Amino acid sequence: MIREILKVTERPDIISFAGGLPSPAFLDTAGVAKAAEQVLSEDGCAALQYATSEGYMPLREWIAGRYRKRFGLSIDPEEILITHGSQQTLDILGRIFINEGDPVMIEAPGYLGAIQAFSQYMPHFHAIPLGEEGPNPSRLAGALESTHPVFSYCIPNSQNPSGISYSTWCREELAGLYEDSGTLLIEDDAYGEIRFTSEKRPSFGSLLPREDVALLGSFSKIVAPGIRLGWLCANREIIDQAVTAKQASDLHSNILCQRILCRYLGENDIDLHISRIIEAYRMQCTHMLRLMDDLFPEEVSYSRPDGGMFIWLTLPKKFSAMQVWKRALDKKVAILPGTPFYTDGSGDQGIRLNFSNSDVEKIEAGITRLAGVLEEYMRAA
Repeated sequence: MIREILKVTERPDIISFAGGLPSPAFLDTAGVAKAAEQVLSEDGCAALQYATSEGYMPLREWIAGRYRKRFGLSIDPEEILITHGSQQTLDILGRIFINEGDPVMIEAPGYLGAIQAFSQYMPHFHAIPLGEEGPNPSRLAGALESTHPVFSYCIPNSQNPSGISYSTWCREELAGLYEDSGTLLIEDDAYGEIRFTSEKRPSFGSLLPREDVALLGSFSKIVAPGIRLGWLCANREIIDQAVTAKQASDLHSNILCQRILCRYLGENDIDLHISRIIEAYRMQCTHMLRLMDDLFPEEVSYSRPDGGMFIWLTLPKKFSAMQVWKRALDKKVAILPGTPFYTDGSGDQGIRLNFSNSDVEKIEAGITRLAGVLEEYMRAA
């Protein structure tokens, strides 16, 4: 269904809030081109040769330094595996941890890419509903005790698709539950750098022992998704298993792209670049929310993200997101219905809206059209 929806959004007459694309305004083609030219002229033979499965060591060192700067974590670069984006990382984790029927804990709504990656290994999903501060600790505690999941997957910062961020209180409560539970906590931080507030919230990497947590990251949102590079950070036992699984798949991640990315990060002020992304996304998110406040029926509720790329809209129970999708498409607006983000087929009252890939003019036109669709649909019911 997602593929068919996204095919429609490629039409030039459609205003799309359905995808999850970063803004093209922040794809630094000139900077990446310069880094590529330098790598090929100075290290061309090495950049075009086979490489180690673990990844380019200077890039792993940069990632370790980033953890130290952001969270005060002391990470050994040997505990980092470079992957072909977060999606490959999820596939590798599914491959090494999940046997058919194994319990796996996930958020509801949950990240579609994780659901897809894990589903091919046929686990039994246990979905924990998200509230405004994150999962309910008492409900999560009950699930941990009754099901003993092999791992629990979460996106605590600007979650996809809901847009919510776990509160510090919630993180601390959950960390206390996970410690010594025998369940590995997988923290995917793909959106953690894109925060609209200055409030710092801890990583589970600083709240849990190293053996109880695995950290995932990606360069897709802060540099470019097309380079397809991300990473897994975990203890050496997990990294060793992940390396073996990766070797069976693709031997190593694209070493040319790794070297170009590493050169780019060394030659450019990535913090300044990220600050520009944050400012643009904050403005786009604020504008979309303001329009929704003014134009949407009051029965419709929605999240108010403090970062990331998404707003989650919830319809009253008797209404269907699939019906809204069909009606909105007739008005040349694309949205993403919520059902694919649930492992049990529910979620037809949820809608994910993306604000990062639309400028102010498109946001204004698209939200105005969507408001008209909602008003007409809900009044007719």
